[in-house]
Amino acid sequence: MMNQQQFQRDVLSTAAGDLEITFLGHGTLLFTFSGKQIHVDPFGRVADYAQLPKADLVLVTHDHFDHLDADALAKIRTPETEVIVAQACVGKVDNAMVMHNGETCEVAGIPIIAVPAYNILHKRDSGQPFHPKGAGNGYVLTFGDLRVYVAGDTENTPELKALEGIDVAFLPMNLPYTMSPEMAADAARALSPEILYPYHFGETDTAQLTRLLSDTDIEVRIRDLA
Repeated sequence: MMNQQQFQRDVLSTAAGDLEITFLGHGTLLFTFSGKQIHVDPFGRVADYAQLPKADLVLVTHDHFDHLDADALAKIRTPETEVIVAQACVGKVDNAMVMHNGETCEVAGIPIIAVPAYNILHKRDSGQPFHPKGAGNGYVLTFGDLRVYVAGDTENTPELKALEGIDVAFLPMNLPYTMSPEMAADAARALSPEILYPYHFGETDTAQLTRLLSDTDIEVRIRDLA
């Protein structure tokens, strides 16, 4: 069972009961809400997925190996598990539902919005973005009256900054693939969530983000998500 592995957890109140967030590591999360288990980007390097709860819903942001891990996914998937993937994952996950940028749906009683996740500035030596526009998603999930945004691998894009009503945000902060602390702070100021979790941050100094947002009311919570 999950209690055999030690992970940080937070519990947030919603109008429809508590939301428990388990911080598995890297870009990988587990939401427990209303008896449902929602896994985000399962990745076998951060946890023994054979010991984790089976998934009611899995969200995959894009096809990079540390977000789309077929072995980890198989260990939590059942015939009833719903799997949502981004365009980049087409043909790489059997029996998955593809959400394109901007689409909405409701799965397991949870409204979901697919938000574009892509690079503007940071590119490979070939000139191609690390994450091209249209390939990857972030997801806005509504738990009761709480709107949670898991950004995926992205920079501070116009689509991200246009989101409204976000209560909790997970923003990636690892150069050169996603955002610098300055980019993440810019995104956070636009979103203005009550709680901000930097995630997938590698060796980035998270204290820098806290300093950059020290003049705001945003609560920056640092968890083990390197």
